[in-house]
Amino acid sequence: MKKFVVACCIIVALAWATGAMAQDANYTVKPGDLLSISVWKEPDLQKPALVRPDGSFSFPLVGEVDARGKTVADLNKAMSQKLAKYISDPVVTVSIQEIKGNKVYVIGQVNKPGEFIMNPTVDVMQALSMAGGTTPFASLADITILRRTPTGKQSLPFRYNDVVRGKRLDQNIDLQSGDVVVVP
Repeated sequence: MKKFVVACCIIVALAWATGAMAQDANYTVKPGDLLSISVWKEPDLQKPALVRPDGSFSFPLVGEVDARGKTVADLNKAMSQKLAKYISDPVVTVSIQEIKGNKVYVIGQVNKPGEFIMNPTVDVMQALSMAGGTTPFASLADITILRRTPTGKQSLPFRYNDVVRGKRLDQNIDLQSGDVVVVP
């Protein structure tokens, strides 16, 4: 019994670490995410699928699937509908095997600049922490978040010292995939 409990704990920890949190109904699939797709009783239709930079992926019999802005449930439904032409009552399971597309970038005067995977969300202070904090030369009053929106690019100010003091906490926004935190 003890071994069973330990094994269950390990499985839960691995599922958590590999992105099972992305099974949240609100999580939208991003380019770079690795999907696990299977069709019940169809061994040839059990494959991983990498979401390409254009936001789509390919799957046998289905062809191209546009995953942009879609949740796992949306993809399950879309693939089931397309496979229904070839298989009666297909039971499709789409899950996220690895989250790799939900990234933010931190550059400039931080100890470890780079890209960081958000699972599920990260705010500005957390991103700075993931980057190892700021260097002594950082201009903490001039940190900027660069964001791409459908209407164009946006620059959002962030004053580190205000947030640390508990003021203007609204600046400590949840970052979106693709955001760049610039620490001059």
